Formats: sequence, C-alpha cells, structure tokens
Amino acid sequence: MRFDGDDRGVTPAVGKALEVGIVVLFVGAMTTALYGGAVPDYRDAVGAEVGDRAVVAAAERVENAVPPTAGSVRTVHEVDLPRTIRGENYRLAVEDGVLVLDHPSPAVDARARLALPQRVESVDGAWRSSDDAVVLVTGDRGGLHVELTASDALGGER
Repeated sequence: MRFDGDDRGVTPAVGKALEVGIVVLFVGAMTTALYGGAVPDYRDAVGAEVGDRAVVAAAERVENAVPPTAGSVRTVHEVDLPRTIRGENYRLAVEDGVLVLDHPSPAVDARARLALPQRVESVDGAWRSSDDAVVLVTGDRGGLHVELTASDALGGER
C-alpha cells in the first residue's frame, strides 16, 4: 500500500485521539478504584479517630467541670465539639456513667467512662453536634447534679 501526501495528514490526529482515550480510561479507572474502596475506608478510619478524640476531650471537660469542694454550686462550662464527624451530625449522651457517641455511620463508634467524685449523684443529658454544648453543675454539699445541655437551653443564664 502506498501513502500519498494527503493520507499522512491523518496520522497525528488519530495518535492524539488515542492518547486522549487512554488518559480518559486511566482517570476513570483510578477514580473508580479510589471511590470504590480506598476513600470510604479512609473516611471511616479518620471518622473513628475523630470520634474517639471528641469523646475523650468531652469526657475530660465534664470531669473538670465538677469543683473539688464547694457548698452551694452552679457552674456552666463550655465544651468544644467538632460540628460534624465524617460529614454527618452526631449526638453525645450519658448512659450509665459512660459518655457515648451516637453517629449515623456504624464505623464511627466511641465511648468513655466518666470518672467523677462520689458526691456527684447524677449525670444526664445529651449534646447534639449542631448546638453549643455546655456542662451545667448544680448542687450543694449533699450532692451534685451534672447535666449535658445546649447553651440555648439555659436561656442566657450562666
């Protein structure tokens, strides 16, 4: 087969089209591989780590809110929580002296036992990540009550 001068002008266009096709296939394969396996696994691992840290930090803040000794007490302490974990809102609640993270993703699960003095009679309440969280400690020498609540629920009282 003989090529004339007119037939060779098509070769660069066909070569570039093949190169573009290979690049598009490569990018498509990499995107599918990453979003099909590696990225969700990474998000789960990071979400679990952030959840653990948030629960431990919140538990420390609750424990530090209880004054060592006091007659009559009413204190409010702010608690900094991440607004979302793994892109989702979540809830922290106290269940039998344990601070528990309730998250829509089953991969994100954390809990921490609260170490409080014996004069703390009760701990209850919950925080939503979308609210400004506070710890309210009330009571007297007879016993203290610790409540996890939102700052809006206090109605501006501090």
